[in-house]
Amino acid sequence: MSKLAHLDERGQAYMVDVTDKETTAREASAEAFVILSPEAFALVAEGTAAKGDVLAAARIAGIMAAKKTSELIPLCHPLPLSKLAVDCELLPERNTIRVVTTARTAAQTGVEMEALTAASIAALTIYDMVKSADKSAQIETIRLLSKSGGKSGNYRAPHAVKREQPTPEAKPRSRARPSVLAHEAAAPTRVAGVSADRDAFRNFMVSRALRATEWAKQAGVPPSQIYAFLTGRVRSLSPEVAERLAKAAHARVEDLFARRQ
Repeated sequence: MSKLAHLDERGQAYMVDVTDKETTAREASAEAFVILSPEAFALVAEGTAAKGDVLAAARIAGIMAAKKTSELIPLCHPLPLSKLAVDCELLPERNTIRVVTTARTAAQTGVEMEALTAASIAALTIYDMVKSADKSAQIETIRLLSKSGGKSGNYRAPHAVKREQPTPEAKPRSRARPSVLAHEAAAPTRVAGVSADRDAFRNFMVSRALRATEWAKQAGVPPSQIYAFLTGRVRSLSPEVAERLAKAAHARVEDLFARRQ
């Protein structure tokens, strides 16, 4: 077994002495996933959660947490962060939010813990912001994605863990608000034609690697229009919104829904 860096010869924990180590540029990235119910995901996507802007709060919380990593993790060194970014990516097909953080510094030790702390606290903040709507939300796969700099060199995590895509036949997880789920089950969004349009629209986004927020910005429409359609909150996109999205993607409206002329 290799010797752990934070244990001395007697097996006691101590802070590693980095006095003689060279100051170099270092960077680390981490991720976390927050899995929500369809209702809670729609609240986040549309910005209508009771506590306010969920993603904005998560970003600020992640940044603040990274700055306090040495106060939270006993044997971490205080580091002068030159960059800390928190990005929240909405994954409508999974009702999931992927948190990705990036930390940079010029120091004598790495910033892996800062990136991981930021991802963890951002994910916890998302839970706190939506727990009134979805107490069964899950946080999973908090991990280091990459690091560079320092004596140990570069690291990149193995390929992302595969997650099963939900299918129409799959039973939803039990929720604390069965009345809402019953309403969703009875909603007209289950109509075959509407579901086909939604599936085709999602496949169009995937095939062209379109991210809803960026695509909506290019088209000059609110991102909530896309998320509301993908999550079944509305049955269809308005002709004007569909036209703008198609133009921004250099496609025809028929291409968005795989329709033949």
